[in-house]
Formats: sequence, C-alpha cells, structure tokens
Amino acid sequence: MRDLFYHDRSKNYHADEKDVRWAEMEIIMTRDNNIPEIDFVITWVDGNDPDWQKQKMEYSMQPDLSQKQDDRKERYRDWDLLRYWFRGVERFAPWVRRIHFVTWGHLPSWLNKEHPKLNIVNHKDFIPEKYLPTFNSHAIEWNMHRIPGLAENFVYFNDDMFLLKSVKEEDFFKDGLPRDCCIETALVQDDIRNPFASMLMNDAALVNMHYSKREVIKKHWKKWFNPSYGKMALRNLLMLPYRDFSSFKYTHLPSAFLKSTYEQLWDEEGSFLDEVCRNRFRTSFDVNQYVLKYWQYMEGKFVPQSPKIGKFYTIGLHDEQIHSAIRKQQCHMICINDTADVGDFEKQKKLIIQSFENILPKKSLLLPYHYHDSIPSIFVFTE
Repeated sequence: MRDLFYHDRSKNYHADEKDVRWAEMEIIMTRDNNIPEIDFVITWVDGNDPDWQKQKMEYSMQPDLSQKQDDRKERYRDWDLLRYWFRGVERFAPWVRRIHFVTWGHLPSWLNKEHPKLNIVNHKDFIPEKYLPTFNSHAIEWNMHRIPGLAENFVYFNDDMFLLKSVKEEDFFKDGLPRDCCIETALVQDDIRNPFASMLMNDAALVNMHYSKREVIKKHWKKWFNPSYGKMALRNLLMLPYRDFSSFKYTHLPSAFLKSTYEQLWDEEGSFLDEVCRNRFRTSFDVNQYVLKYWQYMEGKFVPQSPKIGKFYTIGLHDEQIHSAIRKQQCHMICINDTADVGDFEKQKKLIIQSFENILPKKSLLLPYHYHDSIPSIFVFTE
C-alpha cells in the first residue's frame, strides 16, 4: 500500500490512507456531476539554473535574433514562491482533477513527483521540435492544448498567480463555459519601449480581422452588458461608438480556457501562430494568450464574472496592498507582478514569503475534511 504523506526536513507527517480516501470520496459525493472536470496548468522557469542560463545565452547571441525585444531579467528570476502556489491549490481548490506542471526540465527539490494528480510536463513533451528550445512564453502558451491528457476545460496560471481563498469549480467554469469579464477598453501606453502594448494591439487586430464588432455585440449583448461587471459595464457602453475593438481589460489573473478554442485558432490562423512560435524570444510582433480569451468573447463561449474575484499588484508600486491582500485574504486570487524597479529584491522576497507563511504556514497539518475548506496535505512539500 503506497503511503501518502507530508514531507518536512526533520520528519514525515503520515496521513492515514483511509482518511485521504475518505476526503477524496467526500469531494466526489458533493461534486455536481454537471460540472466538467477541470485541470490546472502552471508554467515555471528556474532562472537560476546554470544549464538553462547557458542555453538561453547561446540562443540570445545568435545574429538572427535582431528583433528580440523582451529579454528582461525580471521575466525569469525566481521569487521562491512556487511552494505557496501548490499549498494554495491544495487548500483552496482540492477538487482540481490534475495539475500539469510545465517546465524547461528543472524541478523544485521539494515537490512530490509521484503524486497521482501531478503531471510533470517538459517543453519537449508537447511543443513541436521545430519551436525548441524556446524562451518565448507565447510559444509555450500557444501549444498548451497539445499537453498529453489535458482536459477540455482547464485554467492557466502564470507562476506569479496565487489562490488566497477557497474557490469552487463555478469560479472558473459554469455550464461548461469559462468564467470571464469581457470589458472593452481603450488601449493606452506610456512606455514606448514596452513591447506589451504592441502585443495587445496585435491581439485586437487579429480579432478585428475575423469578427464584426457590431455583429458580436448584437448577438451576445446580454454578456456584454452584464450586471456582474458592476460599474465597469459602462466601459462597454462608452466604447460602442468605435467601429472596431480597441482592446479589453486584462486582469492578469488565472485564465479559464477551452482546449477546443486553441484548436479553432490553430485551424484559422495556423500559419501566423507558426511564425509566433518560431520566435525564440518574445517580440513586438507576437500575439499572446489573450487572443484566446478574446475569441471566447467573440463566440459567446463564456459566462460573465465579476472582476472583483482577484487583484493585480506590482511589486515596488503596491507593496502595502500586496501584503494586506495576502494576510487578510481580501480576494480569491492575486497576481504579484515583477518589474525592474522593485527596490531591494532580497528584502522584498523575504517580506512576501512572510505574508504567505501567515496564511499557508510551513507545516501542513491535517485539517477538517470539508469540500470547500481543505483536505489532508496530499500534494506534499518538503518545507
């Protein structure tokens, strides 16, 4: 009989397998059978891995990369927060069917690699060889539908997105459709060197090439002007006079996707996506995964959701808000954005870790077996 246990550097906390099975059975018994099973996908890179650094340097020096735009170090550095992502999922989303952990090949030493809910995915396991190696997050994101065993309904997390409170399947999918807030906005940029604005313009251009704004809103107006958006629904009203879509509010929170949306985009824009994926590094000519969200808006394949479900903060700009949101669990999920101007990196990292320790302490003890609370720590950590 295989043990399920908590790892600690000094000792193991064994969870009785009977109790674990009982907790899992309770989830099954209380689960709404009309809700499709949901997977989580998280991408992670260990920017401190010398082998990865060496390969990245080799390709960044190649002459054909003159159009390389976005190779900032803050895009790759590790804040040592990944364990809190797993602890958060363990405690706040025990219903998840499977976690697909996507990496270049490196793994954190504390991870229980044998857990049945964990699928460790190397880039070469799902990204076509012609795109490898890649240091372009868009190439990784645009091929995620190829991950072996991935469910039709899945939620995509960057490694700077964390759960802070209990979430239900209905927070991500309802009636088989992704939950999202479709809020149109004018695209404004104040940094000419930031390639992200160019990508957002590319995203909108691709959508406008395929869809008529007037026809989309006419067909799905109830989702466009939904009360769940609150005051932000006024933005959609104010943007009505403009003939084409400008952009959409990007919450930078976990994104619910249909695998079939990926397949549709590759069928319709395969040659262009092939060009994007051939870029070893992100460029201002790319489109990112927001296009998938926009496509679901255009097709009406989403259920409106309040934007208040999560918060987006930037380190160095919103430090007080970050710590307050985590410690007081002010929202269900949070994105902690890294930038070049974070101040003292080590000090900032230490403070954020302390805030997470406040709600997700180091030792995972047996907790009440309640569906919307937590179950025994079967995801497993060594510290």
